[in-house]
Amino acid sequence: MGGEGEEAGVRVLGLGNVLMGDDAAGPWVVEHLRAGYDVGPEASLTDVGTPGLDLVPHLGGARVVVLVDTVKSAGEPGELRLYRKEEILKYPPGPRTSPHDPGVKETLLYLDLAGQGPEEVLLVGIVPGRVEKGLGLTPAVAAAVPLAAEAVAAELRRLGIAVEKRAGSSPARPWWAGEDAASS
Repeated sequence: MGGEGEEAGVRVLGLGNVLMGDDAAGPWVVEHLRAGYDVGPEASLTDVGTPGLDLVPHLGGARVVVLVDTVKSAGEPGELRLYRKEEILKYPPGPRTSPHDPGVKETLLYLDLAGQGPEEVLLVGIVPGRVEKGLGLTPAVAAAVPLAAEAVAAELRRLGIAVEKRAGSSPARPWWAGEDAASS
């Protein structure tokens, strides 16, 4: 299922608020990976929720970090956007509009300055459709969850980590989903 949290050299982190519609895409992808893939012990799968600026313990000391989150980007809901560390840090951090906005740029810059930043970062971004109070993903974002999970699996394989899709696995049923599936 993957290594243990901050001990693993390669960390897959799902970012997002499960109570805010499509913002839950990151946690859904992590749950999809847990339910349907066998991941080598060199990698960990963690739903970090909405850490705000408290990403340091999750990214610090990792060799590679794969983040999964919704992204503000042009495009249709459910479209994937892949960003490497250089692209994430291309522009200085902008103003924070919420205490829950993940401080990815700020954290990466801080850790690099301290000599503890990850060598590689991949952000698997999903363009959201609806980010407002409520459970469940829109159909377009729910359909993107397996695609994002496969993008994460491909990245782990590129890094030499064994990742196998489990035959006949059950769909993810995280605690927050209740009786509904991934969409509402």
